[in-house]
Amino acid sequence: MATTDRQATTLALAHALSAAERGLAVIPLSRTKLPALRSPHRDDPDPTPCHGECGRFGHGVHDASTDPARIRELFAAAPRATGYGIACGLPPHHLIGIDLDTKTGTDSSAALRELALRHLFTIPATVVVLTPSGGRHLWLSGPPDVVVPNSASRLAPGIDVRGAGGYLVGPGSRTDHGTYTTAPGTAHLPPAACPPALLRLLLPPPRPHRPTPPSAGGHGRGLVQFVLAAHEGQRNTRLFWAACRAYEDGIGPALVESLVDAAVGTGLSAREARATIASAARMTGHHP
Repeated sequence: MATTDRQATTLALAHALSAAERGLAVIPLSRTKLPALRSPHRDDPDPTPCHGECGRFGHGVHDASTDPARIRELFAAAPRATGYGIACGLPPHHLIGIDLDTKTGTDSSAALRELALRHLFTIPATVVVLTPSGGRHLWLSGPPDVVVPNSASRLAPGIDVRGAGGYLVGPGSRTDHGTYTTAPGTAHLPPAACPPALLRLLLPPPRPHRPTPPSAGGHGRGLVQFVLAAHEGQRNTRLFWAACRAYEDGIGPALVESLVDAAVGTGLSAREARATIASAARMTGHHP
């Protein structure tokens, strides 16, 4: 490995340890901004969902830690890491990242200011990280009892949100496109509390309750609950399995809308959910 890469890894570890001292849980990242450790289950013939329960590294943001010894172990296992990711949604800060992107060709900063004017909130002084592409990451702190989901351009074009299950590239990280840096005058600041009006915008709108059709019976309710219990990475798989069972049992058409609602509740889009259910219908010899 080139000397420059070794230096980048050493610097990334130093920055990661510094972030951990502030209570921020971290993982090593590669130059592509992806987790630097590959999944230990990548070659499993029938992988089961694992968030690190197996005790091995390679579970993405689920590896994140504030323990210096564990962080050193993570970086030792990832000798090509040149950056680090900061897990969002974890105590004590329950970090929320507002990613103001520039790649869409829109003025995301202006879009955020417009939202602030329309909904009567101001962005407090907080940590701001400058990205190599000219974007900005704003660090905010959320309430401990509120789960903010990840989203892309839902608030406005060019504004992405990093919440529970997501991570932000930490300042000092080196990527293929450059280095992430802290904006002058913000490095010493703690993540500021997210304004309540902005927090309401970050949360998904409540889903209308759609009861399972009586014709679907208890088995239909069980299939809907099976989908609702899906974690990220298994949502499509669970939805496809449940839809196949529903069509095989003759309750597929009656259960479609309830399955779509359940899938949307786990984070899938309605369009993606309907496509998955349609595939299940075709697989079982039915017309969606």
